[in-house]
Amino acid sequence: MKPLEGITVLEFCQFMAGPSAGLKLADLGARVIKIERPGSGEAGRQIAIKNIFIEGDSLVFHTVNRNKESFAANLKDPEDLAIVKKLIAQADVMTHNFRPGVMEKIGLDYATVQEINPKLVYGVVTGYGAEGPWAKKPGQDLLVQSLSGLSYLSGNKDSNPTPVGLAVSDIMTGVHLGQGILAALVRRGKTGKGGLVEVSLLESTLDLQFEGLTTYLNDDCKAPVRAKKGSAQPYLAAPYGVYPTADGHIAIAMMPVTKLADHLQVILPDAYQLEESWFEKRDEIMNFFRSIFTEQPTSIWLEMLEAKDIWCADVLNYQQLTQHKGYQELGMEQEVVTTAGEKIKTTRFPLRLDGQQYFSKKAAPRVGEHTDRIKEEFGLKINA
Repeated sequence: MKPLEGITVLEFCQFMAGPSAGLKLADLGARVIKIERPGSGEAGRQIAIKNIFIEGDSLVFHTVNRNKESFAANLKDPEDLAIVKKLIAQADVMTHNFRPGVMEKIGLDYATVQEINPKLVYGVVTGYGAEGPWAKKPGQDLLVQSLSGLSYLSGNKDSNPTPVGLAVSDIMTGVHLGQGILAALVRRGKTGKGGLVEVSLLESTLDLQFEGLTTYLNDDCKAPVRAKKGSAQPYLAAPYGVYPTADGHIAIAMMPVTKLADHLQVILPDAYQLEESWFEKRDEIMNFFRSIFTEQPTSIWLEMLEAKDIWCADVLNYQQLTQHKGYQELGMEQEVVTTAGEKIKTTRFPLRLDGQQYFSKKAAPRVGEHTDRIKEEFGLKINA
């Protein structure tokens, strides 16, 4: 039995942040029902990731909405809205990521829903919070990364602002929403009452940067400065970073400069001996090691350094990663199957509980695929 079996989640979310939270809840055993507009469904069905679509829906939609059901309802139609409210009365969790004010106009805001079902946990995702000068802006991943300062942590010193190459704001917000929902469910088990869980893309992205922001706030508000080449973390001293080798790259993590030089059997210049110089002269020191690492293939350096417990790693692309035994041993891949029988490869739920890995073969639903069945099961009115 999965830990969230028996929990019903109504997901009024689209795109990535809210649905990614629903994905994790579904993987843990919750029943997640997407409430979608009839016909077109939620807008995330048309997110063009490399223009790959399966059965009319984008590949990313299939991966973030696997193991869910779809209930089609027009929330602007009074009859459909009444049916949805009856469904809310029997649910445990409800999530949405509409802009501030939208649910109030529809009549599904927290205060109204709380009267319908006091035990309901109500999760809300916004872009920038419910108030403030950015409240009405589109809550989109790249925009949030750009506003949050995150884009000045990646890339090298002279690079343009460099966003992370994933929807990291969306994904982190989904993680935080899931955490908040689980916390509220635990509290409900003690008090019998539901609650309001609120999270924003911006706050989650700021929390992701707690190392950098804490350093900035306690270092006379000095801006982070990225290394000239091979930068990996603007606040860490040499040799932390990525270095080219004769046939690829090698990553060197937290390691005293003197110790690395000793194990590489090279003479470290006197100017780099003192620890105080490792940040001040970071670019010079990294350049010194860069000239050394280019002399041999990555495998030679890994064999030498790992034997001496130096924290290092190969820098792999997706092809190299997925062909490596270390990746294959994890069993991170799974295959989901659409209603029409088409197979999609994706990743599995990353946690293990009591040593058990969780997989799901059920791909994302078609729009309204489960509407009639859910109406019958929950005793809702079915139109003739």
